[in-house]
Amino acid sequence: MACHCTGCQKMTSSAFSLSSLFPSSAFFITLGSPVIGGLHGGTRHYFCGHCMSWLFTRPEGMDDFVNVRSTMLEDTQNYRPFIECYTDEKLAWATTSAKYSFSKFPAQEDYRALIQAFADNEE
Repeated sequence: MACHCTGCQKMTSSAFSLSSLFPSSAFFITLGSPVIGGLHGGTRHYFCGHCMSWLFTRPEGMDDFVNVRSTMLEDTQNYRPFIECYTDEKLAWATTSAKYSFSKFPAQEDYRALIQAFADNEE
């Protein structure tokens, strides 16, 4: 997912942030203790306490999911945005190859269908 919100623009010093959505039950911290940083509010952004790299986000109201920064995963060249969100805040020149676009976040009830569409697209 590419997020074009102004918060992600500020935290990445770029046009958008890239993340991969994982079920909370499949996400584990195996080493170290991330620190909360970035924009403060109900959504929690976690960073490496040593280098301050943005690692993952636990979005407010989405306890079942964790957004992991795609650049933290192996083979980052293989991660292309499938959806983009907050397109109402995106920089006019910023474009992605995302198949689905949303002015804000997708509705909660749409996530299951989007995850299935992503799985079908990857086969």
